[in-house]
Amino acid sequence: MKISKQARRSARELFRSSLVNGVLDENRVRRAVALVLTKKPRGYIEILSCLQRLVKLDLEKRTARVESLAPLPPDFQGMVTKQLKKIYGAGMSVAFVRNPALIGGLRIQAGSDLYDGSVRHRLARLMESF
Repeated sequence: MKISKQARRSARELFRSSLVNGVLDENRVRRAVALVLTKKPRGYIEILSCLQRLVKLDLEKRTARVESLAPLPPDFQGMVTKQLKKIYGAGMSVAFVRNPALIGGLRIQAGSDLYDGSVRHRLARLMESF
């Protein structure tokens, strides 16, 4: 479905109005969607689909997944969380997951950024160099 420029513009305005201190506010998004559904402006389905895409991208950007071979100590988890919030800003959601395939080290995916400091990745790079 092709989305018009006006629908994109309206969706961006709704998205920006849903931000509080740079963080997406769920209640404001709900109110914006309810307002669009009650008023039903021209191309409202396009507006809502574009808004949904913007919200999804923002949620992905503010979600980090930290993989390690063994469970990390709470103080180290706190340090990693603090550093990720420092880099990506407030509102960052961090999930810690065990991944036995890593052999060792950490693999952090924050939005579209990937930081791979795992032993498995280093071994793969070493094999490629031969």
